[in-house]
Amino acid sequence: MRPSALLSAFLLTLAAAPASAQRDVVIGTASPLSGPGAHQGKDIENGARMAIDELNGKGIVLDGQKVRWRLMAEDDASDPKTGTAVAQKLVDARVAAVVGHLNSGPTVPASKIYANAGVPQISPAATTPVYTRQGYRTAFRVVADDSLIGRTLAGHALVALKAKRIAVIDDRTAFGQGLADEFLKEVRKRGGAAIVSRQFTHDKATDFSAILTQIRGKKPDVIFYGGMDAVAGPMLKQMKTLGLQAAMVSGDGVCSEKLPLLAGDALGEGRVVCAVAGGVEGPREAAYTAFLERYRQRYGMPVETYAPYAYDAVMVFAQAMQKAGSAQPARFLPQLAAVRHEGVTGSIAFDAKGDLRDAAMTLYTYRQGKKVKLQVVRGR
Repeated sequence: MRPSALLSAFLLTLAAAPASAQRDVVIGTASPLSGPGAHQGKDIENGARMAIDELNGKGIVLDGQKVRWRLMAEDDASDPKTGTAVAQKLVDARVAAVVGHLNSGPTVPASKIYANAGVPQISPAATTPVYTRQGYRTAFRVVADDSLIGRTLAGHALVALKAKRIAVIDDRTAFGQGLADEFLKEVRKRGGAAIVSRQFTHDKATDFSAILTQIRGKKPDVIFYGGMDAVAGPMLKQMKTLGLQAAMVSGDGVCSEKLPLLAGDALGEGRVVCAVAGGVEGPREAAYTAFLERYRQRYGMPVETYAPYAYDAVMVFAQAMQKAGSAQPARFLPQLAAVRHEGVTGSIAFDAKGDLRDAAMTLYTYRQGKKVKLQVVRGR
């Protein structure tokens, strides 16, 4: 047989051979990719995408088919109404699971849509206790909730900062108000400090002169703020302009790498104390630090806050699917509820509500424009 004939026969054999079976498994992400919170939302997408790419390098097989992992990233604009529309879009696209949302406001109504469709959801950021207390077997999170964060921040304000006069501001979102309420509850429970002012703003506000002037007259030594960094930064600037010397205490929405840019020289030295709803220490710090470096190399910027938790959420879904041998939600959901995963953010296991067992938090401050770790606090 001539060489050309041999080649033709070979090509015919290839054409007749069955193609190797492959299927797509799509993971959805939902977070703000526009508006003031876009940097935090993009952080979630970036972390999830890193996990997706790593999974594609592992040659995972489910249901007898090699898997191609894909990410479907949607913008919820930090808005509850948009969040429900995004949730329905992801369900209609038949995603296997969802990493999201960032803000508590969109997370809670979206969780009903995922639950009705049987689509598992892991939030890498939403901290409102309401989320996991609705009875949905599809709802999980890989961070501590507001009850633990509020207790810890209250304890730090009272003990470490020796606060005697405390003012409280929140942005009236589910996250901001919920966290402020938990902080207030613990301060009142412990006693020893007076709540001298309770003020409200909104999550897109830029002028705080009226409420800060009222607070200034009360001479607080600590101001607790429930909300996000996009508001906290300008608020710190206006506090400085008005001569308000109080420390600011807040949650993980403020505890970002962007806060120094938003606050400028009003950030001060050790003036802001914030808590991120997660944390590692000891031997686990090496894996976490390695992830931060991989992220920086890939995206040319530091992690804001939530990327490691989004990364771990995707990996937890993948582990549950592999245990079940399937990407069908009804089949891997029981494995998800029972998962034990060693992630870059620490050990991940869920309680009966879907909350993280033995949840940790990390307290930070800012010095010389850099976020500095103070301590890891653990417990439910």
